[in-house]
Amino acid sequence: MNPADSPVKAVLFDRDGTLVHDVPYNGDPERVRPVEGAREAVALLRAHGIRVGVVTNQSGVARGLISDGDVRRVNRRIDDLIGPFDVWAVCPHGPDDGCHCRKPRPGLILWAAGRVCAAPADCVVIGDIGADTEAAERAGAHGILVPNDRTRPAETAAAAHVAPDLLTAVRALVTGPPRGRGPADERPVEAAYGTDPASTGPRTAAAQDDDRPGPAGTPFATAPGPGAFRPGDAAHRPPPEPRPGGAGTPAGNGADTAEPARTRAVPDAGAVRGPGVGHRRGRSS
Repeated sequence: MNPADSPVKAVLFDRDGTLVHDVPYNGDPERVRPVEGAREAVALLRAHGIRVGVVTNQSGVARGLISDGDVRRVNRRIDDLIGPFDVWAVCPHGPDDGCHCRKPRPGLILWAAGRVCAAPADCVVIGDIGADTEAAERAGAHGILVPNDRTRPAETAAAAHVAPDLLTAVRALVTGPPRGRGPADERPVEAAYGTDPASTGPRTAAAQDDDRPGPAGTPFATAPGPGAFRPGDAAHRPPPEPRPGGAGTPAGNGADTAEPARTRAVPDAGAVRGPGVGHRRGRSS
């Protein structure tokens, strides 16, 4: 089978500006507002047996503007409103911290793919800026850009796949990876569920730089809810680069080598969402 024809096994979403309206360095769950169609998009993927996750840069932790606990509380709120998600991966580092997880580096995508037992080549990353799609490409995954008012025109022009909104992007994925620049097989949502037989401006806020390219930020890969953990935090081990064809995934909690995602046991929701371990700062403030 041609890899382009293989089914999508996981979709990994950027958080701010993609799943929820962007509030710079938000630590208040009450300020979470899902974008239109976000809940329906996630429900559609789950209905087709496609795993879902979130990969997000949160440099407000490194800057001292929000805490790890603030991030977890906001993530729980998003889980309640839109999810549940199978995996969360968060980079808390700043642009100058030199880690390997901060998008556009591929660390978050590689780690999240391993947690849901999917090879990167079988994953799609959906985001609103070029760092999201670049991270997907570096990891060996597919990327789809859903532009909004913080997306630079050059990022939209450079994206391999572009969709006008989140739900349109997701509808095209239930039959396979994205094909062509625009969403393939766009159909009414009823058809995507199998119930209908017939069927760009500059970014304005300098503070909203969490996903912008820069000196890449050691992973803070997190579970949602009450827990958070950083694989390999003590030794600051970077995740391995993807193998040709995207078959390799990063080791989970600080393992020295990667193993193919398909050999991992599929974690149930409790395993991914349980209390975290090794919860400590990865940098001095």
